Order: sequence, then C-alpha cells, then structure tokens
Amino acid sequence: MRYLSTRGDAPVLGFEEVLLAGLASDGGLYLPETWPRLDADALRAMRGLSYAGIAARVVHPFVEDWMEPDELLAMTADAYAAFDHPAVTPMIQTGDDDWLLELFHGPTLAFKDIALQLLGRLFDRALARRGERVTIVGATSGDTGSAAIAGCAGRANMEVYILFPEGRVSEVQRRQMTTSGAANVHCLSIEGAFDDCQALVKAMFADRAFRERVNMAAVNSINWARVMAQTVYYVASAIRLGAPDREVAFSVPSANFGAAFAGYVAHRMGLPVARLVVATNANDILHRFLATGSYRPGAATPTLAPSMDIQVSSNFERLLFEIHGRDGAATAGLMARLGQSGGFEAEPEARRRAAALMASHRLDDDGIRAEIRRMYETRGVAVDPHTACGAAAARSVGIDGGVPVITHAQAHPAKFPEAIASSIGREPDMPASLAAVMTRPERFAALPNDLAAVQAFILGEST
Repeated sequence: MRYLSTRGDAPVLGFEEVLLAGLASDGGLYLPETWPRLDADALRAMRGLSYAGIAARVVHPFVEDWMEPDELLAMTADAYAAFDHPAVTPMIQTGDDDWLLELFHGPTLAFKDIALQLLGRLFDRALARRGERVTIVGATSGDTGSAAIAGCAGRANMEVYILFPEGRVSEVQRRQMTTSGAANVHCLSIEGAFDDCQALVKAMFADRAFRERVNMAAVNSINWARVMAQTVYYVASAIRLGAPDREVAFSVPSANFGAAFAGYVAHRMGLPVARLVVATNANDILHRFLATGSYRPGAATPTLAPSMDIQVSSNFERLLFEIHGRDGAATAGLMARLGQSGGFEAEPEARRRAAALMASHRLDDDGIRAEIRRMYETRGVAVDPHTACGAAAARSVGIDGGVPVITHAQAHPAKFPEAIASSIGREPDMPASLAAVMTRPERFAALPNDLAAVQAFILGEST
C-alpha cells in the first residue's frame, strides 16, 4: 500500500514513512492511493472474532507491506488488553433501532484511546527498526492529549509535547494530562482556543528545519494511522448488527472530522453504510458546509462539549480531496483560498457527493442539556455532552425506519460532571481512575499563542 498527499505535490510514501511524517511535505494529509475492499464474504468471516481480531483484519491491507498478519494480531491484542470491557467497544440498545456504541472503556475513558493505544505501538515498531527517537507534538481540544499520553508515556524513544487551550478543557480532561508524572511528557497550556493550538502544531510541521532538528511526529488525527485505527469500530459494530447483510447508519459527534472520516473509509472499504450523520455543537462549520457547501470558519465558541469547540477541521481536507475527484491541485487551491480569504465555496457537484452519504445536525448548549436529560429520564443512561449531540442528531435527520442507527458514545460522562449535574441534577459516579487524578500534583507550562515561544520551549526541553 502506497500513500499520496491530498495536495498532490508530495512524494508517494509507504506506511512507515507516513506514520512518522504525519503531515505531508506540501502541507497536505496522506491517504491510500487506492481503497482496499472488504467484500461480503470477508465481512461475514469476521463474525464471532474478538475486537482485536477484527482490528487485525481491517488494518492489515493498509500495512501489508510492513507487517505480517500474525504480528499485527499480537499488536492489536496487546493494545486492547488494557480496556476494561471484554468487548472493548460494547453496545447498548436505547430504542427499537437505536444503539449506543461505548467507545470509552480505555485508559482515559474516551474514544481517542482506541486509536492511540495502537498508535504508540506502531511508533515503537517503526522507531526500533530505524534506531531513532522522535519528538511527538500534538494539539488537543480535550481527549486526544490524555489518550496520547497514555499511549506514549514512559516510552524511551519518544518525547511528547501536548498543547491544550487554557481554560477550554474540563478540569478532569486537564488533570488527566497534567498529572501523568512521566518524564517524557510535557503539557503546554496555550492562550487561545484549540484552533490556535492546532495552528501552532501545523506551523511547526511546516518549519522544515525545526521539524528535522527535533525529528517531529504527529499524534493528532492528521496522522493517517489514527483514522485507520478508528475505522475498525465502524466495522465491528456493524457486523454485530448484521452487516454485510443489513445496512446500518452512524451518528458521530464530530469537530476535527477524524472520527467521521473513519466512517467514510469504512464505507469505501465496502461496509454497507446507509447514512453517516455528522453531529456538531454550536461550532457548526461542518453542519454549515454539508447544508450549503460554504466553508468559512469563525471564532470558536466555548460550549458544554469542549472537545468539539473547533472551527478549522483538519481532517475535512481528506473529504474535500475525495469529493473533488481526488484532485490534489483542486484541494490545494481550496486550502489556499481558506488561508488567503478565510473560506471557500465547494463546487455544487462536490457538495452533492458528500450529501449522498452524509447528513448533519447542530445542537447548542440548551439542546445538549435537554438531550442529556431525555436520555437519562427515558432510557436510564447518562451520556456526556458530546454523545448528547450525536444522540439528538440520530433522531433528527430522518433515517429510514428499520435501519439501525449506532450513535458513538465518545466519552465517559464522569469526565464532564458539571454539565451532567446541570442537566439531571446530580453528578455521575466517578470511576476510581478519574478520582485518582483529581488529587495528584499537576505539571504543565503556560505559554503565549506564539510559535517562537513554543518552539523555544521544545528545544529547551529536548536538549
């Protein structure tokens, strides 16, 4: 399997090079040259397999020139052994055709663990083969940071720097990052919003001299391996409900678009996806694009669902590339217009291609509280604010009756106790692992939204 850039002007690479590069040299994102297919027989053959077994089969076509099937199966088994449920991603039924896919049974109780537990091990293998050490730099709107730390803490061949927006993640999310205690982990509180943190990371990747000096790598979902690993839980959950002999729909809380794009990948691989619903909070740039074709970011608004407080969705470039006929020059032109004039309008046919698979829905804070309350009072389930966006969207976009709708439950509700309490009058029970981080000492650096300051900090810590 070879990988090309969405902007069409970077070298075509193999999996190991893409894993370590993160961002392409032309500023684009990597995607496979061709989509591997899982036919109906291949999907049926996964019935009854463990999650790790399904993961090995879904992932293998993307790494087939780099890793043998048995080694990959051993790696996925090791990655998911740390999860606290034997199914890894269990499901609960909340209506005749409604299901919640619980993606929060990993070490940090959020869906990011599913990809990042595997990513840390993929990095280990690549770095051991090369005899190298990397500096991992990532931006987080809440959950990526702690999941990346959990996947990479203590690994001798990695130094990890996580940028998070000051005051814009929940206290639990912040403490999960800042109480790690691992010597190779460094948390940076940045003045501004997540989009500012993400822009700093992209700028560091664009600075070739700096990137090469520190041997920089990415854990954000700009790294193709993140999206690849997330594709697995689409396949696993659909198979449980009868795929490939039955269509399924998914409702996905989304902001940076990595989780939603993984559903697109599953669809391109042959999974029978009837509808892919993109659920947003008040930061609704994805909803506006799917409704109108206009992509014009504004200022991010703080909400009860902080991990979705994003206006510039990095992975959306991958979808733009796909719906514009995999034309790298066209995608590069759109991204240039975004940088120069603050937005663009997609071609009508491109928007129609997206709308053929995807629907969208927006929920503000009042709606989030109402949905948390509805789920609790009618279904007896406490959901976090991000999952509430997905649950409301699943009911609101008009999916055909008889098609099961799988809503991604992306975080344990205890990570957002204030939002839950304001919705149902009580805080959710806190798992022991979360209670422990609330008493540990924190360690982080507060920095301005300034590229030179962040680079100087990284260089100082790396020497």
